[in-house]
Amino acid sequence: MKTKVKSMLAKLPGVESKMGDPEILSDQKKYMELAAEHKYLSKLKAKWDRLTAVESAIIDDHDFLKTETDQELRAEIESEMEDLKKEKEVLLKDIEVTIIPPDPTDNKNTIVEVRAGTGGDEAAIFVGDCIRMYRHFAESKKWTFESLSYTESDAGGFKEYQFALSGEGAYRFMKYEGGTHRVQRVPKTETQGRVHTSAITVAVLIEPDEDEEVNLEEKDLRVDTYRASGAGGQHVNTTDSAVRITHIPTGLVSYCSEERSQIKNRAKALRLLRAKIAEKSRLEKEKETAAERALQVGSGDRSERIRTYNFPQNRLTDHRIDLTLFSLSEVMEGDLDQVVGPLVAYYYQKRLQSNGA
Repeated sequence: MKTKVKSMLAKLPGVESKMGDPEILSDQKKYMELAAEHKYLSKLKAKWDRLTAVESAIIDDHDFLKTETDQELRAEIESEMEDLKKEKEVLLKDIEVTIIPPDPTDNKNTIVEVRAGTGGDEAAIFVGDCIRMYRHFAESKKWTFESLSYTESDAGGFKEYQFALSGEGAYRFMKYEGGTHRVQRVPKTETQGRVHTSAITVAVLIEPDEDEEVNLEEKDLRVDTYRASGAGGQHVNTTDSAVRITHIPTGLVSYCSEERSQIKNRAKALRLLRAKIAEKSRLEKEKETAAERALQVGSGDRSERIRTYNFPQNRLTDHRIDLTLFSLSEVMEGDLDQVVGPLVAYYYQKRLQSNGA
């Protein structure tokens, strides 16, 4: 890793020099590309510099302990060393993910659909838990989290929930969330303390941007309006504000009932529909992506899963990479880096092996 990082950071002076070139400054597209590369390399440099400083401090503390006899001071230094070693471990994992070359889709706006599968009320409650988890993860990444549509469950949580994420690395870190997530825990309504198993499905879509135009003709759309149901205020019972849009040629459907305004709900439903149509188009062009997508959604059955959340054991298992963590409570609070980081690294290595075959 050291050789790779040094090789990448050697490019930084050249990038900085090019950014000051008048010819580059006059070409907005080239300048934006260089600016993105500069930001990426600068971030890597900051992490690498910090790692170097931490490693140096660990060596200094280790040398100090060889001669120091004051027990109180030794205890203080040993405590500091433990903290530094933990920071070093985190930095190494972070850098391992950071040195994976950026992909053109990494920073794309992302739409996520979370749906309750097998398990009834408990699955819907877990959808709500995961929405909270993703919201906290987005906050930690300084992404924008925008609710698009949801259907609440009578028992709490949601039958389904769609939201949009925008920010640096949104798709890079979310794309491997697609699939069936299985949860094992004792429901609040369970009087005998038995563990129940339920499942939810997550689908991750890239929201089309200006470079990927999705033309929607009015003649191809069937727009239905209806009264929203569930929590949200008395207005939901008096106005036909909810909107469902069906794209007739593909049969794809999207809807939104979150806003009081029918116009706003229509706009959000169209955003979701465009993302679904763009995804369908991409799948038709890329067989490999189509295979991955087929794995993403599945049927929501317990037997199909990419990840298991076992609450009694505070254990999370990602079955794709045989990753087991006993820090489920931290993950559910939004600390998803310890899961998605290894996933990003694993699938990058898989692509390298595939390309080299």
